[in-house]
Amino acid sequence: MRLNKPRIEPLEIEKADPETREQLGKLAAGGLGGGRVLNIFATLAHHPELMRRWLVFGNHVLGKSTLPARERELAILRVGYLCQSEYEWGQHVLIARRCDISDAEIARVAAGPDAAGWSAADAAVIRAADELHADQMIGDATWAELAKTWNRQQLMDLVFAIGQYHLVAMALNTFGVQRDPGVPPLP
Repeated sequence: MRLNKPRIEPLEIEKADPETREQLGKLAAGGLGGGRVLNIFATLAHHPELMRRWLVFGNHVLGKSTLPARERELAILRVGYLCQSEYEWGQHVLIARRCDISDAEIARVAAGPDAAGWSAADAAVIRAADELHADQMIGDATWAELAKTWNRQQLMDLVFAIGQYHLVAMALNTFGVQRDPGVPPLP
């Protein structure tokens, strides 16, 4: 089920407390929204303490983890698709393109890990998202495939990235956060 209007409207920046206004300004200047406050942040601004604390972890997952950007984005796209989170999917399509993931590969994410064209390593990333989504655990065969090229910290970061974006998808879907202008819909 997708909500076609917000349950929680994005907070108008001028209605935020000064500290939250400053943080929203930094987020807008940070590049993801092209100078605009993204709907996810404007929605979370209704709960400033939650937003501040969540951003610390979110920033680790998105920009400071040990995962290569390409693999991180494949996993996040798969979570967005599995959770039918139009907002998450669309925002990460834009990020994936900046990580040199082709539109054909983005479309293939929806088809899953067994779709023709994936390398064994890429299929393992997508399969890890599927397994965590379905079983809350990465299976032995997928873990072994990932461990062929990834170290322990990368394996841990993958689990937390997939978990983080499940949480985000749940919040986005439940709050009814609508796509920002120019963000593509789910396939």
